[in-house]
Amino acid sequence: MNGVRYEVGGEVATITLAAPEARNVLTTESMRALREHLAAAAADEAVRVVVLTGEGTTFCAGADLAGAAAADAHSFTESGPGALVAVLEAMLDHPKPIVARVQGHVAGGGNGLVAAADLAVAVETARFAFSEVRVGVAPAVISVVCLARMTPAHARELLLTGERVSAERVREAGLVTAVAAEGALDSVVHGYVDALRRGGPQALAATKELLRRVPSLPREEAFAWTAAMSAALFGSEEARAGMSAFLERRPAPWAPEAPSSDAS
Repeated sequence: MNGVRYEVGGEVATITLAAPEARNVLTTESMRALREHLAAAAADEAVRVVVLTGEGTTFCAGADLAGAAAADAHSFTESGPGALVAVLEAMLDHPKPIVARVQGHVAGGGNGLVAAADLAVAVETARFAFSEVRVGVAPAVISVVCLARMTPAHARELLLTGERVSAERVREAGLVTAVAAEGALDSVVHGYVDALRRGGPQALAATKELLRRVPSLPREEAFAWTAAMSAALFGSEEARAGMSAFLERRPAPWAPEAPSSDAS
């Protein structure tokens, strides 16, 4: 039992943190399972989008503090921060879009999972806290992904104070994409999933790479790299199929089918 469940259906891989009694804390086992499931979704051609969610009233309460306190320096590097780095990198480098379905509260390292997703939808009742400073540590590893999304003023206040704030507040800070009313979380998540499925698989992977790399490149290098990418994409089979479908006013071959109007 590693506290993580993996399911595939309708071109969506759903990874669920499934240890609600432990507030879905990140253990050595659950972080290993997250990496394995992310790799499985990346390799599965039937998967177009990944949804990361949790069970219970907490999405993820961060690191397993009991395990961290008992670890020696070597094992902590290998199974604590090092393991979390590997999970976050697997999310950032994943070829398919990842949507965080935040159904409950978030604390500590759980904020890193939210920030590493491409899109994040939180239920309005969720509360968020960068709680590390309250237990004598710093949000070190997750700062790499969180600071890339959050506005500096909000990040400075939330990371330094450790205060517990609303989903709407972290949306204003840039950590989540949208906030959904209670009862509407799944419909909002499904809306994003359907929108993502309308993009070409190769095009989505390329766009994720653009979002990762372009901001850190010098302008001349960025133009050279993106021009080469553009030329390769325009010459691809996927682009030919997509442009033909557009010109002929029909759905692209990868687009989800419209719901049937037949009620029978």
